[in-house]
Amino acid sequence: MLSYFLTRLFRAALTILLVMTFAFVVLRLSGDPASILLGPDAPTDSIDAFRAEWGLDDPLWKQYFAYLRSIAQLDFGVSMRDRSSAIELVLQRVPATLALTVPTLIIQLGIGIPAGVYAALHRESVADRGVIMLSIFGFTIPSFVMGLVLVLIFAVTLGWLPSGGQDSWHHAILPIATMSVGGIGILARFSRSAMIEVMGQPYIRTAMAKGLSWRDVVWKHALPNASVPIVTIVGFMVGSLIAGAVVVESIFSWPGIGRLLIVSVSNRDLAVVQCLLLMIASTMVIANLCVDFAYGLLDPRLRSKATAH
Repeated sequence: MLSYFLTRLFRAALTILLVMTFAFVVLRLSGDPASILLGPDAPTDSIDAFRAEWGLDDPLWKQYFAYLRSIAQLDFGVSMRDRSSAIELVLQRVPATLALTVPTLIIQLGIGIPAGVYAALHRESVADRGVIMLSIFGFTIPSFVMGLVLVLIFAVTLGWLPSGGQDSWHHAILPIATMSVGGIGILARFSRSAMIEVMGQPYIRTAMAKGLSWRDVVWKHALPNASVPIVTIVGFMVGSLIAGAVVVESIFSWPGIGRLLIVSVSNRDLAVVQCLLLMIASTMVIANLCVDFAYGLLDPRLRSKATAH
């Protein structure tokens, strides 16, 4: 079991390192921060002085190892735009993003999984077909399209809700709804498939043949086994919520880390972008790492395979 967990930890650390390296290289090849922050008409001497101050005139490999050394010391750099600590700028935006992502996850779990399980237990019924249709609609429509449609209906046409900002809890309704729809559709469809597969297993028929009540068969045998594959999709969704917030926060002018990422990328604010990408990647990797650990606890066969290898 220890070998299973250590292998996953090594893979997680390697993934984060690859993301850091990719982001570092791409950011430096995508444009000169000096020209963007100082303006195209800035004197050559000013641009050269700016590049020398921030180490941008050093070879790329030297900049990279300096970056790794700083990260190892938990130094995430300073914003080129306002010379504030990059990590402080990011942490200031985290509560606003959590105000969207936490309720979104609760809604997705509270609606998606029960809907999928109910549809699986009532196959070929009107409810089952309705869940299938709504789930397909939910996870196929892009979030930016959903957001714009909701703004057009509830903010522009009906005037019930504000179209953007963060002045009150009313401003969070449309962003949360936009982020929730896709996840509900994915969870409903996945939960339905997992539950149908489990209900067709021989041990379910055996449990029913022994005279167990339908409720006991579902709650004690079917749901625990169906939860194993569902954990995978939930872990993926937890990790992708912050990444998905980038689009939604831009649509609704929500001052979270997603909007900060877009502004920082446009300004080539390297330290802030690198800090944000590192945090988003770490969130996704940790979420999937938790899924791997949960798998190891829920399914002993995975531990035995890892030990065998």
